[in-house]
Amino acid sequence: MSAGLMAEFQEAEALLRALRAARAAGWRRMDAYAPYPLPEAAELLDAHGGPVAWIAIGAGLCGAALSYGTQYWLSVHDYPINVGGRPLHAWPAFLPATTIVAILWAAAAALLGMLALNRLPRLHHPVFAVPGFGRASEDRFFLFLSSRDPRFRPEATARFLHGLSPLRVSEVPEK
Repeated sequence: MSAGLMAEFQEAEALLRALRAARAAGWRRMDAYAPYPLPEAAELLDAHGGPVAWIAIGAGLCGAALSYGTQYWLSVHDYPINVGGRPLHAWPAFLPATTIVAILWAAAAALLGMLALNRLPRLHHPVFAVPGFGRASEDRFFLFLSSRDPRFRPEATARFLHGLSPLRVSEVPEK
């Protein structure tokens, strides 16, 4: 069983040309790997920001509300103590702890949200088995066409990739 086919390119511009051609041919389930960010590749792949910021904001607000509510309940209702004539609901005294808890909850939620949305930790990915894929972090550029795309036909896809003049085309084993 094959996860797809991968083409290896020597230059970023060759990868971008291949992405444009794949997009024009109707491919939607594809990915690109490069040693440095390529903003145009991200646009061609329809990559967009995830909802991690909203997850962090929501968790931060929940943490702040829980922290403030707990301090209010304890100081006003559960164990009221009049210290030096201050009011029981001394909200300025509640703000430092509320801020710290909000930041802690937002940071923890951002980390956990990012891991969940990226499906991490994933210790193995099928593309790791492609010969020479380690150079994706050094000096090579790769285009992966997934077998889950409706256009995927092994022979036709291989011909399409060879037509893009890659250094090589490799099959990506499923396991």
